[in-house]
Amino acid sequence: MPRFTISRHDHPEVHWDFFLEDGEELLTWRLTHPLDVEEPIAAKKLPSHRLIYLDYSGPVSRNRGTVTKLVTGHFDWLTGDANATIIEVHLTSTEFRGRCELRHIDDDDWACRFQSS
Repeated sequence: MPRFTISRHDHPEVHWDFFLEDGEELLTWRLTHPLDVEEPIAAKKLPSHRLIYLDYSGPVSRNRGTVTKLVTGHFDWLTGDANATIIEVHLTSTEFRGRCELRHIDDDDWACRFQSS
């Protein structure tokens, strides 16, 4: 089962990185807020990251701040795939269990919505 992680990253401003394992890379979105089941969260699609970030907490090279792993677990694809404009996954971890919907808005802009179950 593929893995996911949500990390807090403090560079260039505080944001949260949401990683979904997709083969040998991580699909990555920058979230403007931490995991919140009440409201959609603005997200930016970033270039894919290396798998190491699933488990990493610590400094980022070239003075790009520090990341702190907050939530990690496994997920199932419900709809869509890495190239879809709507991606739905079911997340399972000790910190959170529920759905996440990522909806493409424009260019690199996405909306992310978490729903606990």
